[in-house]
Amino acid sequence: MGDPKHPKKKYNTPRHPWEKERIETEKVLMNEYGLSNKKEIWRANSLLSKFKSQAKKCAAADTAQLKKESEQLLTRLKKFGLLKTDGSHDDVLGLSVDDLLQRRLQTIVFKKKLASSVKQGRQFIVHGHVIVNSKKVTVPSYMVSLDEESKISITGVVAEQKNE
Repeated sequence: MGDPKHPKKKYNTPRHPWEKERIETEKVLMNEYGLSNKKEIWRANSLLSKFKSQAKKCAAADTAQLKKESEQLLTRLKKFGLLKTDGSHDDVLGLSVDDLLQRRLQTIVFKKKLASSVKQGRQFIVHGHVIVNSKKVTVPSYMVSLDEESKISITGVVAEQKNE
């Protein structure tokens, strides 16, 4: 077992730190989605690559276990709204980082017009003013499922100030 104070990294850093094109695209993503640092982009990239590698492995499903894993992957992605109901492994390979970043709680709070900007949405979440499914969520990177999307609200204090 590892040290509990030092959990495993959930992202992979870029192979070359000074690629101009990558830096520019990351800068655009950070501004568009109100991210605090590039680790959040790298975490989304790592999660996306895990999904894609699992889809590639399950595409040639010969065993019962691979078929089961394939169904679980597709249902998980459908639950988060990343795939349509009739999605397949090819659709998983077509996903992008933008698709994952759009399912974050921070982005959805802004899209539902509960906050005037993405960064303000992040601030509401971090300060504990956002409630999802009658539970306070303080993590801006929380992946919102389609079921929970309609159950997002803001606490009364912030809602009253916003109305004034």
